[in-house]
Amino acid sequence: MEFDAFKASLAGASPPAGTGGAVQALWWQAKGDWHQGHRCAQAQADEKGAWAHAYLHRVEGDGGNAAYWYRQARKPVASGAVDAEWQAIATALLGNG
Repeated sequence: MEFDAFKASLAGASPPAGTGGAVQALWWQAKGDWHQGHRCAQAQADEKGAWAHAYLHRVEGDGGNAAYWYRQARKPVASGAVDAEWQAIATALLGNG
């Protein structure tokens, strides 16, 4: 799925069909449902899920928990704008970057 189509899907009521837990986590967080996003990230027990999980805890303001999940994802702890990170993660997980 292309990033622009994914972003446009935010106007809908549910994440695009066929997307994994990490992508769904980003979708739900962007829709304002952090808790559903967190459940989706937890359901994907791999590095992609850990990356989304890290991002969610960063958004939450829990830097220590976020740092743990960045390590699990084998990603550096992010420090830039969260909106830019959301786009970068989504793009990578969708296979567009």
